[in-house]
Amino acid sequence: MENKILKLLKDNKDSYISGQDISNELGVSRTAIWKHITKLKEMGYEINSISKKGYKLVESPDLLTYEEIKPYLCTKLIGRKILHFDTITSTNSKAKEIADFSENNGAVIISEEQTNGRGRLGRTWVSPKYKGLWMSVILKPELNPMEAAKLTQIGAAAVAKSLKELNINALIKWPNDVVLNSKKVCGILTEMNAELTKINYVIMGIGINVNIEENDFPVELRDIASSLYIEHGKLINRQELTAKILNNFETLYFEFVNKGNIKESIDICRNFSALLNKEINVIKNQQVTPAVAKDLDAEGRLLVEYLDGNTEWLISGEVSIRGKNGYV
Repeated sequence: MENKILKLLKDNKDSYISGQDISNELGVSRTAIWKHITKLKEMGYEINSISKKGYKLVESPDLLTYEEIKPYLCTKLIGRKILHFDTITSTNSKAKEIADFSENNGAVIISEEQTNGRGRLGRTWVSPKYKGLWMSVILKPELNPMEAAKLTQIGAAAVAKSLKELNINALIKWPNDVVLNSKKVCGILTEMNAELTKINYVIMGIGINVNIEENDFPVELRDIASSLYIEHGKLINRQELTAKILNNFETLYFEFVNKGNIKESIDICRNFSALLNKEINVIKNQQVTPAVAKDLDAEGRLLVEYLDGNTEWLISGEVSIRGKNGYV
């Protein structure tokens, strides 16, 4: 009900709308309207209330609800259903709880805070309230499970492209991280539930350190992790950023699942690569091997050349990559 009232207030943002008009429109009592208005105020919405005139929305809070993201959203499917939480353990975990319902294809779970955010290989993810973008997208593509690893690079391409549109020149650390000034600002965790030849669902978790301040990070992470605010020097509109990522992701995702074409995503990952032509360490089964990152192929595999001259195409998910002298 709060969302319906909020929509009416936004549709009449330049004037007052009476409680009776809201009551008539929504078919509930004026007392119920007052209670829902109070709830909206508690959520951070600034609403003027004047006797005999009604209610007027003055200012909206920085929340990642559907109503706040919708003005920037251009998608047909992805993000048209957003489940918003104030606090949650993990958006990926919640997404997996509800992914079995067919009507949730393209749904997005967003939380203002994660208390047990997860990264790749079981790592934890710092997720303070109202300062980041912590979301998971439920996908049900008709793909062979062997193709699912490519979705991570589509996600990375969507994030990098969206940041570029905001004049932020971030790079992609193959296959699932986005970095700015050699520090990690975004991680992507893709998890799949599948049978031998059929994907039941894929959960793509995207965590972005948006407006986090330096003292929000544990001391031990400050050399490798940062935020858009710290590195870019400006606060970022989280609602606009969220919508841009969903918009770009849907375009790249549909191109892949509907046409089998991943070229644009791979081109973005290649052009925005933080690794190509650099000395790196390939970490496989806890063994560290020096190499040089040479190229990405059309399937999103990373070509590396080892010190002995041998080359290998690496598949995301089977290895970790680190810079020779640091994270990148």
